[in-house]
Amino acid sequence: MNREPPRTQSILRHWREAVPNDRLAHLVKDATRALVRALQMRLADHAVSFGHWTFLRILWEGDRLTQRELSERAGVMEPTTFSALKAMERLGYVRRRKFAGDRKKVYVLLTSKGRLLRNRLVPLAEDVNRIAVRGIKPPAISTTRAVLLAIIENMAREELADERRMPSTRELAQKNEVRRKRRLPKRIQED
Repeated sequence: MNREPPRTQSILRHWREAVPNDRLAHLVKDATRALVRALQMRLADHAVSFGHWTFLRILWEGDRLTQRELSERAGVMEPTTFSALKAMERLGYVRRRKFAGDRKKVYVLLTSKGRLLRNRLVPLAEDVNRIAVRGIKPPAISTTRAVLLAIIENMAREELADERRMPSTRELAQKNEVRRKRRLPKRIQED
């Protein structure tokens, strides 16, 4: 008897039978969804959202980051970070503060409650990771890690190359101004 949930059976059938050679990105996405879902269920037992987990993990490695730094490290937009931090502040996990030497930047600091969550939540993530690699031999896990890190590095390089090829905001504004003038009648352009 198969003990996997119907949803998992469907995903596995899809990958093994319907599209065994589909793009790697789809396979990584489905694996990520399964890992995230497993962790979300465990975090919910402790009334912590996955979004808060993302920020807590970063802050446990070193808090007193600016909101902007936290956004960059989490890979999310600043308004998303702002909303999450407001909620986390209400829950007593963090506090936001400006310091005397730099009144513009808002720094994020863990509270003792936020720090204590680490001891309860990190084991949950470790458990999910243990389950995910159950039955997989250590050399295969090492290879998978190496491959995924190489993919991340390749994609980061490509993103950097794309950014270098993209025109600056000033260049775009100049091109738009030229286009606008081309569309205007001659007498308006002379004014």
